[in-house]
Amino acid sequence: MSGSPEFFAAYEALLGRWPAGTAEIDVPTPYGTTRVHAYGPAQAPALLLLHGGGATGAVWFANAAALGAHHRVLAVDILGDAGRSVQAGRPLRGAADLTAWLDALLDGLGVRRAGILGHSYGAWIAVTYALHAPQRVDRLVLLDPTRCFAGHRPGFLLRSLPVLVRPTADRVLAYVDRETAGTDTDPESKRLFALAASGFPHRRLVVGRRPDTAALTVPLLVLLAGRSGAHDPQKVAARARGAVPHARIETLAHLTHYALPTAAPAQTNRLVCDFLTAAAGPA
Repeated sequence: MSGSPEFFAAYEALLGRWPAGTAEIDVPTPYGTTRVHAYGPAQAPALLLLHGGGATGAVWFANAAALGAHHRVLAVDILGDAGRSVQAGRPLRGAADLTAWLDALLDGLGVRRAGILGHSYGAWIAVTYALHAPQRVDRLVLLDPTRCFAGHRPGFLLRSLPVLVRPTADRVLAYVDRETAGTDTDPESKRLFALAASGFPHRRLVVGRRPDTAALTVPLLVLLAGRSGAHDPQKVAARARGAVPHARIETLAHLTHYALPTAAPAQTNRLVCDFLTAAAGPA
């Protein structure tokens, strides 16, 4: 495990904002040990949370209480990314390894079937897993999903290049400040993101091809950031409607890609909770 003392201090500070009763669980898998932050009634339906790249599972502090009112929230530090999960054993090389890791993780947690909520990179993993094991996915929620329905804006990739090539904490923080301007994105979560980018130089996120979203059969909610710099939200919405006609698609008009999930959490929580607790309709 890499990461600076400053990173782990910031990480623990965000965990300190989770509701009382949150448990820390380490789950062994063939790919390494996965850290899970668990909150909510133990017998409630499971809800797996998959963060955006570099955000860690601690980032859901503003959502855990609302989501945990009716679900057992299981927020993961994605294996291979920053956080307290430790990669060991089999290497994570492709999408098939990611889905096998999640199979083992759910088995280790004793979860047969779960809802999955993912942001950005975590949304891509969530879609990939829902296509791999639809029988294990109750409902699917995607927050400004990247590389699921459309590609990145070229300008976004150009702006991101300096922080990918030379990711100092100050440079990354300045970048994410620009990308979240005009929102109430939590400053401590932005600092953790910056420390993750600079403190885990050897992290390698597993990426793969854009999934065949037209094959999704599970109930789906897509929440888009109306000011997303990562992609064109109108294009993503149109393609999502075309690929998954049964999907519910909402736009959070004033938010940006990196503002989720900490900015305007009440609105996000309401939309997600309404979807998760609504009576099931036809898929």
